[in-house]
Amino acid sequence: MAFRDKDLSTPGLIRVDGRQLKRYHIDQPEQRIEPEVEKAAYDLLPALLADVVDDGTPAAGWVVLHRGADTGAYLLAYTWVWDNAVEVRVAAAGQSALDCPDDDPTRFIEVRRPAVGCVWELAVLEHERAAWVRHMLAPESPDLTGYLSDTRAEGPVGH
Repeated sequence: MAFRDKDLSTPGLIRVDGRQLKRYHIDQPEQRIEPEVEKAAYDLLPALLADVVDDGTPAAGWVVLHRGADTGAYLLAYTWVWDNAVEVRVAAAGQSALDCPDDDPTRFIEVRRPAVGCVWELAVLEHERAAWVRHMLAPESPDLTGYLSDTRAEGPVGH
């Protein structure tokens, strides 16, 4: 299997039930995220986050929507909890290896496997961990606005 970078974009913040989430999209030149895949993913997002508990941590995190090279599409919703930990909720569409019912990239189902992401998605996690420390944990006073505006650079992601 040949490894290659994919393209990362940051389409801006989204609010879901009071939670502010940065958005990251990962795709490749020959397989861009189709509007119908994006709509289906974000339509599912509130249900995916429904059981996130409010523990006093600022209601923030990030979402990765990743279009695979085949029929798969993946939605990962990361939320900050306990001030310094991350929880993730995952949905997939069009991926038989994750028990999706068919190869339709708009038919998302929640994935209960204990995965946190693939190598392309983990590049975003690396940035988000550092941004949380930089803006929320290290300063005398947490800076949620600074955290929410601090996104990984757009462009190639993977290496």
